[in-house]
Parts: sequence; structure tokens; C-alpha cells
Amino acid sequence: MLKRNDNSEPFIIKLLFIIIIICLPFACSRQRQNKNVFHYNEQSGLATLDPAFAKSQSVMWVAHQIYNTLVETDDQLNLVPSLAKSWDISADNLVFTFHLRTDVLFQDNEVFPNGKGRKLYASDVEYSFKRIIDKKTASSGAWIFNNKVDSVNGFKALDDSTFQLTLLRPFNPILGILSMQYCSVIPHEVVEKYGNDFRRHPCGTGPFSFVAWEEGQALILTKNKNYFERDSAGNALPYLDGIKISLYDSKATEFLEFRQGRLDFINDIDASFKDEILTKNGALKKEWEGRIILQKHSYLNIEYLGILCDSTNELVKNSPLRLKKIRQAINYGFNRQKLMLYIRNSIGTAAESGFVPAGMPSFDSTAVTGYRYNPAKALQLLKEAGYPNGTGLPVIKLLTIPVYADIGSYIANELGQIGIKITVEAEQKSLLLEQTAKSEAPFFRGSWIADYPDAENYLSVFYSKNPAPPNYTRYHNPAFDKLYEAALREKKDSERAKFYQQADQLVMDDCPVVPLFYDMVIHLVHLNVKNFFPNSLNLLELRRVRIE
Repeated sequence: MLKRNDNSEPFIIKLLFIIIIICLPFACSRQRQNKNVFHYNEQSGLATLDPAFAKSQSVMWVAHQIYNTLVETDDQLNLVPSLAKSWDISADNLVFTFHLRTDVLFQDNEVFPNGKGRKLYASDVEYSFKRIIDKKTASSGAWIFNNKVDSVNGFKALDDSTFQLTLLRPFNPILGILSMQYCSVIPHEVVEKYGNDFRRHPCGTGPFSFVAWEEGQALILTKNKNYFERDSAGNALPYLDGIKISLYDSKATEFLEFRQGRLDFINDIDASFKDEILTKNGALKKEWEGRIILQKHSYLNIEYLGILCDSTNELVKNSPLRLKKIRQAINYGFNRQKLMLYIRNSIGTAAESGFVPAGMPSFDSTAVTGYRYNPAKALQLLKEAGYPNGTGLPVIKLLTIPVYADIGSYIANELGQIGIKITVEAEQKSLLLEQTAKSEAPFFRGSWIADYPDAENYLSVFYSKNPAPPNYTRYHNPAFDKLYEAALREKKDSERAKFYQQADQLVMDDCPVVPLFYDMVIHLVHLNVKNFFPNSLNLLELRRVRIE
């Protein structure tokens, strides 16, 4: 329900008018929806519209529409200006000085004088970043600046259009962190008015403004007519008039709505109907060709099996997985290519290189050698480990989650053929996360999605000074740590990539993980949706989208 003060009647009338204009076409047939409004469903729901809690994809997608960050990633994962038009880096790599655009306004809001959005200042950036690390906020993103930014003088507005960030030590991926939705810039007046209820009353500088949110039902955003960006021809962005996000919690309902033309696209294809749409090679089946568009793009997510490597842990002391040759035998002992074909309908790429996935700028399959199916090599390693053909090898339990139980069963069946006996136990995701965080899961299913486009995001999973998370395997290798730290100090991207690749190779040699596949963004899109493209972060980009 919308709140109001004594002077807000014109504002409320305006909002109701916008809601009526946007909602009217939703009840009509697709031929009558000429309002240029984009429709999609968020099956996982929406917990908040406050970017300080943008830890899930559903919140990140909406935050990207309402807010801006200092820098952002383009479609090639390059970091480019957004609210900051340029920046300087000090010689010691510790001080980053950002020069802000001077033509940016916050969206209209009743908190501002006359309800008109005010100008963005560097003090807003300082406020927004300090709010993230303020314990009173309890932001899920507080970790992004931990042990990186000077806690006293880390964030400082030098004047109205100059913001300075000071690091404790060199950390080149900091620009990537600043592109995360956690780092969205917000106005203090709106936060102070609504307090915890800011989650329902968002205000930013982004291309779309908040209109209404009926939790569990739908969210409506409208075009921000004062948005600062323009296209190459000088036309104002965004092109869309608005966005409607439905909140059906059923993938089956979502698919039905898409088939009937009431959604413009769906993200990912549920296992229950993937065989209806896709061939085993991941192409559209004949009956769907010419009716919809299938978009596929590399996605910065790796699915893997993790192996606890803490030799002081009692679970590890008694596990055959403590032996590197057993871990290597598992890596050689199943066919990833066949897994992708028959279980995944070729959605994704077999992870036969390192832990850093395809799609990352530093990825090079020739520079990092992983594991390909080689049962003869696996049998040789078993013999060298003292378990010829698996004789005497204890049964190994793999903990996974229900949606990945079929993958676990496939791997267990393949490994069973060479004498490695695996039992698969599926449990709730929350329980498995708790067990891995407490080092109570010797062998577990895991996944890692990039927060920003730098390989550091993945290799931090193995840095010995990191707790769990992210170091769920408790991997500890001084040689790896040295390479990881050298990469963080290196300014030159090409040189940093070499350090990353060497570190990734050490992980593959020690194999605290069993990489399964590098994921893929997959979209089903209606033919009348134009300028809608996927990206490796699977961030929903709608600024240049049109509905025809």
C-alpha cells in the first residue's frame, strides 16, 4: 500500500494514472499491447528493492533498472563509465579518484522539494558506500569492502563531483566490485524517511522508476523521463515505456504465460519441459523454429563437486579423498561431454580446463589443463593409490541438492564402472550450505557465480586466508597464495591473467574440486522483442530494448 503525507495527493494521482496506463494492456491480447512495455516473470520472488541487499539474481535484475553504479560492465565485460565519467589511479595503486557526471538527477520522489528529483553529488556516493559497511544496515554486501578499503578514510567526497576511494593495499579488481548492484548510489533523504521500509520505496538514478509493488503478485516500473543516458544518435534512453514483473512461483505457469504471449522472455529452461523445446544438441526443435528466438551465451558460473582438504579435520583423516590420486581418479573417471549431451541438452560446456569458467576475459583453455574422460588413467591412479580396480576403497558419499541429483547419479554410475563406489544423498540447499560452511561435508555439490568479471572472484575460493565461504574446501597451498597475491598487485591485465592461469593450474593439479561444466545463459524470447541480448553476467539489460 502506498504511503502518503498531507501534500501528496497530486503525486498519488499521478502514480495511479501511470499504473492504469501500464496495466491496461496486460489484460488485452498481444496484438493490442502496443505500449512498449516489457513483461517478464520472477519465479524466485522478490525479497527487497534495496540494493544493499542485492545478493540474489532477482533483486540484482530489478536494482539494475532502478539504480546506477560508478562504473558498469559492457557486453564484452569491459568496465566502462556510468555515474563516473572518468577516474584516476595513484602511482601506488591505493587511491582511486572518480570524476562524476554533472547531469544526473535522482528520480522524482515526494521526499524532494516539489517532488522533483534532485542532482546527484559525490556525497551521495560516500553515503551509499558507508551505508553498506554500517553494521546497523546489516547489508548482505558488507563483505565486498572487507580488508580492502581504509575503514577511516576509505570513502570521501572531495567536492560535489569528485569522489575518492582509498584502499588498504593494492587490489586491482576493486573496479569490478564497484560495478556490483550493492554499490548502487542512493539518496540519503529517501532512506532516512522510510528507514527499513526503503525496501519498498526505492529511489535511484536508473532508467526506470518505481511505481507499485504488490508482494507475491507483481512489480511495475515506468520509464524515467529524466534519465541521463542517450544512444549514439542522441535519443533518450530507455526506449521502453515501462516494465511489468509478474511473480508466479511455478516454472510451469511461467512457461504457459510465455507460450500465450503474456511474457516477453523466460530465463533458463526448466528440466520438466526442456525436452519439449530443445534437441539433445541444444537447438530449438523444428516445431519451435520461426516462432521464438533461442538465445545462448556463456555464463560466468561453474558447477563443480567440492572436496574437503583440511588434513586436521577428522572427516578428512578417515576419507580416501585425502589422497590426491583418488581425487584425480574421480576427475578422470566420468565423461563430462556425455553428461552435457544427455542430461543438460548441451546447455553449457564441459569443464575440461580450470576452475575459472569460459566467458571470463582471462580464460584460456590452452593455458590451463584440466581433466578429460580417461578411464585407463583413472584405473592407473587407483592402483598407485593402493586400491587396484577400487578393491578395498571405502564407499564415498556425495552430498547434493534435489535439482542436481540426476547429475550426481550419472557421475556415481560412471565411477562405479571403474571401481569407485559413490552414494548420492540429496538434501535441502540451506542445509548443504550450512554443512559446507562448517566443514562438515567431505564431498559436496557446489557452484560459483561471478559477482564481477575478474578471475579473482573464482580464485578467492582457494585462498588459504579466506574462511568458508568462500574457501569451502579449506584448500591451502602457499604457492597458490603467492600467485594470488601477486595478481592482486598487478596493474596490467595481461600480466594479471598469467598469474591467474598459473594459480588455476595449481588448483587443477591438486584437485580440491571436480569441475563439471561452465554454465550458459539461455533465453527464450518472442520475435517482436528487439535489441535484447544476453551477457556473461546474466544481468538483465533493458535500456535499449524495444517491443514491436
